[in-house]
Amino acid sequence: MRSILIGGLAASALALAIGQANADEHGIKVGTVAGPETDVMQVAADVAEREYGLDVEIVEFTDYVTPNAALADGSLDANAYQHEPYMQSMIDDRGYDFAIAGRTFVYPIGAYSEKFDSIDALPDGATIALPNDPTNEGRSLILMHELGLITLDDPANLEATPLNVVENPHDFDFREIEAAQLPRVLPDVDMAFINNTFAQPAGLSLDDALIKEGPDSPYVNLIAVRAGDEDREAIQQLVDAYQSDEVAAKAEELFDGAAVPGWIDEAEQAE
Repeated sequence: MRSILIGGLAASALALAIGQANADEHGIKVGTVAGPETDVMQVAADVAEREYGLDVEIVEFTDYVTPNAALADGSLDANAYQHEPYMQSMIDDRGYDFAIAGRTFVYPIGAYSEKFDSIDALPDGATIALPNDPTNEGRSLILMHELGLITLDDPANLEATPLNVVENPHDFDFREIEAAQLPRVLPDVDMAFINNTFAQPAGLSLDDALIKEGPDSPYVNLIAVRAGDEDREAIQQLVDAYQSDEVAAKAEELFDGAAVPGWIDEAEQAE
């Protein structure tokens, strides 16, 4: 009887482990930043469930740092909110072992003002708010450099800060602010660079930006995973579901042209 009981328990444990493995492969947790990007991911989740039977649980965050920490510690299977330069800076700073599973959209960054309607109207000494995360701050300063508003010591430095400004002929006063807070401080500064992640929910349109990136921006957002998981079946099903016409249509509806699909080149290269 004891042998039968032990054998039965072992079989039950094995069945439970197999069942859990199957559940893990048909369920996935994905981190997003709260707002319209989450709405876009929800469409991808619906496509993944319909096409692959994949259960996608979306976990929302309100900052740019925590989703990577959650991915690294295993709380998430993937996240979809960051571009490669930012991910690489986090890898360099924190030692994360991440990989790219797929590309999502380019969300151009723009510089907005409630006080001025053109760059030419921006006065000397103007206060300019910048996102304080490493690459988006550099991204903003590079745009200003390209317009001749400032000169950077190295225009190719994606992690430039105001310390890298070697010429500031208009004596701009730079303020480094957490990205999520930039729409709130906009009334208190002369101009603020705001990612579309936070600009669109605040009612800001890229068409109204005084400075904006074009559709050829290299800052395409990614579906990031822990290294070694990029070829996992559930991950690739999520990527396929995301890179669908339904998702592109939802992004067009929500972002009004300010979200450019970043996977078109991938498809062309595969042909």
